Amino acid sequence: MEDDAYCGGQISSSFFLCQMDNYQVREERFWLELTSVLVWVVVEHLLQVHLKLSADALEVRKCPLFKEMQICIQINDRNTDQETDAENANSDPPPIPQGISPDRKSSSDTSRSSYSFTRRISNFEAIRRPSSPLLDIKPIEFWALGSKKEIVQPKVFRKANVPEDYFRKFEPRLYSVDSSNDDVEALTDDEILSKYQLGMLHFSTQYDLLHNSLIVRVIEARDLPPPISYDGSRQDMAHSNPYVKMCLLPDQKNSRQTGVKRKTQNPVFEERYTFEIPFLEAQRRTLLLTVVDFDKFSRHCVIGKVTMPLNEVDLVKGGHWWKALIPSSQNEVELGELLISLNYLPSAGRLNVDIIRAKQLLQTDMSQGSDPFVKVQLVHGLKLVKTKKTSCMKGTIDPFYNESFSFKVPVEELEDISLVFTVYGHNMKSSNDFVGRIVIGQYSTGGPESTHWRRLLNVHRTSSAQWHSLRSRSECDRVSLASLEVT
Repeated sequence: MEDDAYCGGQISSSFFLCQMDNYQVREERFWLELTSVLVWVVVEHLLQVHLKLSADALEVRKCPLFKEMQICIQINDRNTDQETDAENANSDPPPIPQGISPDRKSSSDTSRSSYSFTRRISNFEAIRRPSSPLLDIKPIEFWALGSKKEIVQPKVFRKANVPEDYFRKFEPRLYSVDSSNDDVEALTDDEILSKYQLGMLHFSTQYDLLHNSLIVRVIEARDLPPPISYDGSRQDMAHSNPYVKMCLLPDQKNSRQTGVKRKTQNPVFEERYTFEIPFLEAQRRTLLLTVVDFDKFSRHCVIGKVTMPLNEVDLVKGGHWWKALIPSSQNEVELGELLISLNYLPSAGRLNVDIIRAKQLLQTDMSQGSDPFVKVQLVHGLKLVKTKKTSCMKGTIDPFYNESFSFKVPVEELEDISLVFTVYGHNMKSSNDFVGRIVIGQYSTGGPESTHWRRLLNVHRTSSAQWHSLRSRSECDRVSLASLEVT
């Protein structure tokens, strides 16, 4: 009885131990399976990131490099299996207690296979390291996945044969971006005067709070240089005929100008001009005073300029200043602008021309202002057909005309027509003074004129108005045959 009891207790304890072992095996199997799944997910993600298998996955699988990598992995797995089998054969399996069921044996096999599987994963991770002699995975260059891989040779930079005096030919001043203004700002008036020798200008400014206007007074200029003629047409090269133009930058269209002082290098102007502008706006402007040399037979030449930011002075209190003139990038003064409206009526065969106004015309009289008028000439092909002109506006460089002219032009001849607009300054003592000219039509003088004419041809019965910048006589004769046919 004691032996039976002893055997029964031994069996029950063995059965209990077996159940405990089975529970541990199941738990280990669960964690191994979970670990294996996580490991494979991580490995697959790393491979996708490393190989960049997104849209080109199929092309990568077809490439020889990917196939070689798969073969290497299969060979390595086979070698790993062989090594594992050899180790299992050489090592003695753990002894199995007597009386334990076959389930315990299968659990041991399962743990051994799980160990082998873990060993394979660790070996696979070792394969992916760059230091592994079996396979070194490097980033795949997708541009090199073609059937033939081109060998790119580095470029050989050859030293050019540069003459020794090559860089001596460069002029640094030609490559500077408005560096003269920066230099001028650092100089005093005496240094500017001694450097450029363009003379000095005396003027004053004051703001009238009662009338919301800025008063600029041009008093005099001193020690102006002798005149310069660019085209050789200047007759008197000993004396200048200076006058002053002024504006509030950045608005250059709304300008004022003094009268012309005849044959003097020290002109006295004593003229006052008013700009209607709010006080806060005036503080944001810059006063620009330009001294110009009047020339009746050619374009007027700029002698020098003075700029003064109005936020740097007390406008209400006002003050007088002597400022040295500095060179201007604009050597010649603009000739002015003309506002013209065109309209064609095909049913009546009439070409209507409206001369509306002009502004900032070149002054042609030594006295205050000019007496400008506009001459309109119709040219068919290269033949002058008709001439008409506006009335003369006395003493102004910003005349308002609002005059209309009508020309008989058949539809079939419209494309061969040119309109020549010439602005003159009336002169009682001699011939009229030429101010500027433009040509609109078949032989237009520029892009804006051609655009205006094309708009007239495309849209009939509709008025088309446009501003045009006046050009010199020589420029018009050079680019337009119609300009040569008129006087």
